[in-house]
Amino acid sequence: MNEAVQWHRNALGEKVVNALTKNNFTATYVSTRQEALDKLLELIPVTATVGFGGSVTLDQLGVVARLEERGNPVLNHTKPGLSPQDMRSIRRQQLVADVYLSGTNAVTLNGELVNVDATGNRVGAMLFGPDQVFIVVGINKVVKDVAEAESRVRVWASPPNNKRLGYPNPCAKTGVCVDCQGPTRICNITTIMHKRPRMTDVHVIVVGEELGL
Repeated sequence: MNEAVQWHRNALGEKVVNALTKNNFTATYVSTRQEALDKLLELIPVTATVGFGGSVTLDQLGVVARLEERGNPVLNHTKPGLSPQDMRSIRRQQLVADVYLSGTNAVTLNGELVNVDATGNRVGAMLFGPDQVFIVVGINKVVKDVAEAESRVRVWASPPNNKRLGYPNPCAKTGVCVDCQGPTRICNITTIMHKRPRMTDVHVIVVGEELGL
C-alpha cells in the first residue's frame, strides 16, 4: 500500500479512537483485518455464547467460523435453511447473549456510531442486553458527521445490501436510495450512539482497511 495512504488511515483511525474514548466507549485501532480477528479471539472468552447479528465486515474477518471451531456457541440467524420462526427465535436469544458482535454503518470523527436497521434486532442488541458488545468498523466507514453518515447509508450501504439480500427495493436497481415505502424496505430504524449506553460494555475496533458495505 502507498505509504502516504497508510499514514492517513492510521492518523484517521487514531483520531476516531480518541473521539470514541472521550464518549466512554472502549476503542482500539488496528492496521489490518487479521489484527482485528486476533483481538476479537483474544477478548472473547472461550465459554461465551456469542450473538451475531449479520455483518459483511465480520464475514470478511471470518470470525464466526473461528469462534465455532474453538467451541463458542454462536447464535447466528443468517445461517442458510432456517425457517422464519427459527430466525426470530435466534434474534431474540441474541439479545441476552454473553457477547454480541456487529459491524456499523458509519462512525463519525466525533466518535458517534450511526446505524440503520430493518428489524431492529441488530441495533437493539448493540444498545442493551448482552454483557459485552464488540463493533468492528473499517476505515472506509469513517465520516465527518451524522449528516454524512446518513448520506453514506443512502448511497453506499443500503443499495448494495438490498442487492446482496435479494430485496426488490428500488435502490437495488437505481444504486441510490429513493426513500421507498414498500413492505421490504430495510431502512426503517436509525440509531445514533452519541455516547456509550450506560449499562452496556461496548468495545469498538477500528481497522485501517476497507471492510463491509
